Amino acid sequence: MADAAQQLGTLWDELCALPANQVGEIVGGELFASPRPAGAHSRVASKLGGRLDGPFDAGEGGPGGWIILDEPELHLSDAVLVPDSAGWRRERLPHVPEELSAFELAPDWSCEVLSPSTGTLDRVRKMPVYAREGVQFAWLLEPIQRTLEVFQLQGHSGARLAFGRAT
Repeated sequence: MADAAQQLGTLWDELCALPANQVGEIVGGELFASPRPAGAHSRVASKLGGRLDGPFDAGEGGPGGWIILDEPELHLSDAVLVPDSAGWRRERLPHVPEELSAFELAPDWSCEVLSPSTGTLDRVRKMPVYAREGVQFAWLLEPIQRTLEVFQLQGHSGARLAFGRAT
């Protein structure tokens, strides 16, 4: 147990030491450092946020009841993740505390914009963490191919939670 805590502490130190032009995440006991997103990635993430803000966060012409954030830092058990977008139902997170720099409450929805440098990390390593932490909906958005994969948490698959494609 002490070794795991020491390893996590070392990874945390390495994460904090990354240059500002990199996004760091800890998944499965490994540190992943990715460059800041390229133009297509940034553009599609920005457009998505713009489309979701009014109806879901502000309740303008839509259901409201959500807090939607770009690139929140999530501290989930032994993982540090930075999804491109994430959302919490207001029943679970009524407001974002001003002093909060990282969220320990898993979101209800996450969206990863896939890029050549992060696609495998997002799909293979981060999706199981989102499932394990009870994230109800996960989207994988591919800007070059213009595809959106929508997943919904579907309960237990053996001892693990699993996502299934939403219909």
